[in-house]
Amino acid sequence: MLLMKRMRLRELGVRIGELETGRWNAITDVTGVKVGHKTLVKGEGKLVPGKGPVRTGVTAVFPHPDNIFENKVPAAVHIVNGFGKSMGLPQIEELGTIETPILLTNTLNIGIAADALIEYMLLGNPDIGIKTGTVNPIIGECNDGYLNDIRGRHVRTEDVFQALETADSGEVEEGAVGAGTGMSAFEYKGGIGTSSREFAVSKEKFTVGALVLSNFGTQKELRIDGIPVGNELSCRQEQRQGDGSIMVVIATDAPLNDRQLLRIAKRAGIGIARTGSIASHGSGDFIIAFSTVNQEKTSSNEPIRETKTLKEDGAVLEIFFQAAVDATEEAIINSVMKAESVEGRDGNVREGIPLEEVKEILKKHGRDG
Repeated sequence: MLLMKRMRLRELGVRIGELETGRWNAITDVTGVKVGHKTLVKGEGKLVPGKGPVRTGVTAVFPHPDNIFENKVPAAVHIVNGFGKSMGLPQIEELGTIETPILLTNTLNIGIAADALIEYMLLGNPDIGIKTGTVNPIIGECNDGYLNDIRGRHVRTEDVFQALETADSGEVEEGAVGAGTGMSAFEYKGGIGTSSREFAVSKEKFTVGALVLSNFGTQKELRIDGIPVGNELSCRQEQRQGDGSIMVVIATDAPLNDRQLLRIAKRAGIGIARTGSIASHGSGDFIIAFSTVNQEKTSSNEPIRETKTLKEDGAVLEIFFQAAVDATEEAIINSVMKAESVEGRDGNVREGIPLEEVKEILKKHGRDG
């Protein structure tokens, strides 16, 4: 019997929420946002620490295509559970801006990725540390040690540069790619997923996009559009996932300040919970939200900035809350559904979720379009 090809949730006829998606149903539907991956797969069999097998990578998210250090974007961070090793988040909390691309990778590669990103920023900004201040690299992580030789720290500077230099708008590759190569979700293969929502406020069109690095959950916790799919899957997974983690990046083209972005970031946590997460004791659940407008120019000497900001009103902001919840939920499910099975170190395997069975379960519950 031929297996169903890997597909996104909407290709099964399932629609989460009432809002429409953007053209790509991806974070790149927010104009200017770019995503790049570098995937590392090498070796097989028994783990030899420092040698392999390698199942890892790095993913880069650009808020806009211009010089980000010179054109900082408003941003916020929300931590649902803080068992994680991300870098650069306190400065976002303090100043409310992002000044570098966002990198996602594995836990023990945080330092290497940060060093590479700093080098990348120095090459593009010769005034850093001389005529201006220093630079705050933003790095997020999850633990891919079940499939990958994580002690080997195999993501190198050239890999980070490749992810950064190949970043593009348009369709985003999902599943076992980039930082998601060695990740697991709900005891199946997980990784990178994305989704978006578009809507109008007083006839002005806005977009909210989400990109996730999913690495959390047990099979029994998995819910898709409210359906307890994990409980109904016939094959029980034998290797318990443990606590796991998730990184979420939210982008929008709406004129929001950092406090408003924090409110939206908090709602993305609801999207995580909808898929079954309980934010376990050992989980690192981090959400970074940014707006591509109201950029702050480093070179400006003006003491006062004039900006437009969305009205602080429930009728206005609640549609953004809905978009963040729905896009995050769908991005997580896409990260699992698009991920192919991967065999990693010591013969450890994370199977791709059985789409045929998922389709039948959803159909039984009336989620078949």
